[in-house]
Amino acid sequence: MLQAIDRERFRVIPVGITRDGVFVLEDDDPAKFALDATALPAVVDNGTRVRWPDSARTHELRVIDAAGERSLGEVDVVFPILHGRFGEDGTVQGMLELLGLPYVGAGVLMSALGMDKHATKSILQSAGVPVVPWVAVTRPDLDRDRDLWERRIRALGLPVFVKPNRAGSSVGVSKVAEWTELDAALDVAFAEDSTVLVEQGVTGREVECGVLPGRDGAPPRVSVAGEIVVTGREFYDFEAKYLDAPGIDLVCPAPLGDGELAEMQRIAARAFEALGGEGLARVDFFFTGTEFYVNEVNTMPGFTPISMFPRCWIASGMTYPELVTELIEAGIERGQR
Repeated sequence: MLQAIDRERFRVIPVGITRDGVFVLEDDDPAKFALDATALPAVVDNGTRVRWPDSARTHELRVIDAAGERSLGEVDVVFPILHGRFGEDGTVQGMLELLGLPYVGAGVLMSALGMDKHATKSILQSAGVPVVPWVAVTRPDLDRDRDLWERRIRALGLPVFVKPNRAGSSVGVSKVAEWTELDAALDVAFAEDSTVLVEQGVTGREVECGVLPGRDGAPPRVSVAGEIVVTGREFYDFEAKYLDAPGIDLVCPAPLGDGELAEMQRIAARAFEALGGEGLARVDFFFTGTEFYVNEVNTMPGFTPISMFPRCWIASGMTYPELVTELIEAGIERGQR
């Protein structure tokens, strides 16, 4: 993102968040946060402290460092490049709403819904969007009536995917090919969230597309499709998504017929609107050859050079910098409205 932002139009103030939740002023150096399979980049406490505005009357950002306290200037828009809980689930978005700071992406409700897989599926199902069958379960559910919940889960058939209800980037996700593997998979998922989803394994192609709001009241815009081809891994996991691990091929544009692509784009737009229709989203599908099933809707999808969201829009005719510029300008315009 730091590499792609048009520096002739925008001045960037990079704010990092440490593992302890400290907001620090970072170096404006894209190379510092380049992905490295041997050592993932991390924000460390460098002693600076970024101070957000103390009221909605000002958009001034300030920093305290060794030289004292100084102004970083008025902020026009915040681009929250954050995945997972607290960053993508409406929490940071709510903070920015309280401060009156414009920001890129979905609002509080859509962000929260998109992060909660059970809520997403329930809403999409009620909107007539086909979704993968699932069971949502908690530890207390299992403790109260293990037999009941195990019957519900086993009714999905094998294989199943077990995943935390509110997590991203395939963290805590396991594929269960035999029921003897279920308990271990539940333990892995419950380590990330108090609610776990068990989803039916659908035999089909994994295809995705990007969605942006329409301009001037027009319908949502949907990119061409990309396809995840699994060749040597169980599924598209964290290592493949962010560390370019082998065993996964990303094909964009995906080989689909014109009618198939049009149907996928129609369903993606419907899913986007059903959840709120704000900011941006990547809609993930399973395609059986006759039916498209929505798997997930990501309201702040990956933006790395190997991520599908930018690749799909680049294949649709946009450049990476143009995509970033559009998102920033849309966040500014929403703040002005």
